[in-house]
Amino acid sequence: MHRGDWMQNYYIKTNRTFTTLRKYSWIFTFLVAIGGLWVPKLGLLVILVMLGITITSFFSGRFWCGNVCPHGSLFDRLALPISLNKKIPEFFKSKYMIVGFFIFFMFNFSRKMIKAFSFWGTYDFLDKLGLVFVTTYLMVLITGGLAAVLINPRTWCQFCPMGTIQKLSHKLGSSLGVTEKTEKKITIEDIDKCRKCGLCARVCPFQLTPYLEFGEYNQFHDVNCIKCGTCIKNCPAKLLSLKTKEEAIKLKEKNKDKVA
Repeated sequence: MHRGDWMQNYYIKTNRTFTTLRKYSWIFTFLVAIGGLWVPKLGLLVILVMLGITITSFFSGRFWCGNVCPHGSLFDRLALPISLNKKIPEFFKSKYMIVGFFIFFMFNFSRKMIKAFSFWGTYDFLDKLGLVFVTTYLMVLITGGLAAVLINPRTWCQFCPMGTIQKLSHKLGSSLGVTEKTEKKITIEDIDKCRKCGLCARVCPFQLTPYLEFGEYNQFHDVNCIKCGTCIKNCPAKLLSLKTKEEAIKLKEKNKDKVA
């Protein structure tokens, strides 16, 4: 078997839709991207999404990506069953791609916003402003959707501009010491009990490798973890959970007491 075939078979199409919100928030994507072509003001709803993304990431990292995001729901709910589910190319995860695409996206987005604001004070202003978000959502629906089917459901998420904004907001929250108290991370009950089966990596939507990277307080500290809980549900030893730093410390001490 060729390495490419092995890597494709390595990743598992396990169910990633746990909550009602996560199952059906994809409807919002179609509502804005398609419905907005007829009712452009629907695009204004995306402003609330952007606020939600920025605020939640300040406290909880990329939690929004794995639990709320309408596009994430679309990729996991509708695209996953028909996706080729290949290994995500490293280029899409590289800093060059992430930074470069962010600059490109923000340049085009800003240009459209400036054009929309030229209609300020007119009857058409809100429609023109809403259409900026509608066309952006439509672009993600088409581009991200194709990548989700032809490569992997979460390919777009690797360089998504909103994901970059989340990481910047999370970095600010971390520097102020906020996330240390509020952010829940994948935590393993006891590293010594881990079977190193790699199942957590095989089912991870972002193709991360928790079992190889548990660090301080037995937590997985990768900034790209979307806290979706897929690895928790699929861990055969049932050792994983989402916990804050304080909860993780207590769990570690509790296990020490058991050994003693």
